[in-house]
Amino acid sequence: MSEKKKIALITGGNKGLGLEIGRQLGKLGYAVLLGARSVSKGESAAKQLRAEKLDARAVKLDVTSAEDIAAVTRTIESKFGCLDVLVNNAGVKLEKGWTQNTTSIMDAAMLRDTFDANFFGLVALTQSLLPLLRKSDAARVVNVSSILGSVSLQATPGSPTYKTKLFAYNTSKAALNMFTIHLAHELRHTNIKVNSAHPGWVKTDMGGSGANMSTEEGARTEVQLATLPADGPSGGFFHEGDAIAW
Repeated sequence: MSEKKKIALITGGNKGLGLEIGRQLGKLGYAVLLGARSVSKGESAAKQLRAEKLDARAVKLDVTSAEDIAAVTRTIESKFGCLDVLVNNAGVKLEKGWTQNTTSIMDAAMLRDTFDANFFGLVALTQSLLPLLRKSDAARVVNVSSILGSVSLQATPGSPTYKTKLFAYNTSKAALNMFTIHLAHELRHTNIKVNSAHPGWVKTDMGGSGANMSTEEGARTEVQLATLPADGPSGGFFHEGDAIAW
């Protein structure tokens, strides 16, 4: 009898880093669910992976939509009965550019919209899917963060990120990192591992063409954390196996 495939859900899975994470997990034998706000774009991405002989399908998922979260939870429960990997990849950076500090004039709506996508929606989705993750033999939750969410590096003159003060984006990723720490602690006696990942500066719509890493390289950290062995870490913040300061 063939071994049952593990199921992985990747939010923001229809392009860029999310699609590449799906591709790499698919090559490892996972059945991948590509979450996408647009059904047509999600289907197009899944078709691309299926053309590569991978087991991929699209699911409609806007992480800021309670209806979408409830629907995708019902779909996974009815079709698969459990979830083995959740990669919280979807996110936004609404500030323009990377260098201008606009903290003192930041519009409250931009803060709310950023947190809705990068934090509140992510938390709601994870909480909704936890009962299905608990049914897995070895579930993994990977929160795609950013080195810009490292408070200690933001506070240290001369650090690689000291001058990049994107108030909405950076604070949302710092909050995400705190969620990782708290959830991992709550689940420390279970078979679920929860970690934050810094993919690197990746050539995506968000990272821009000047980034120094390809999506293939950027996906490595997330895939590594999604496939951790039983003695792997939980409650950490990593880039390609190296810990990042909180």
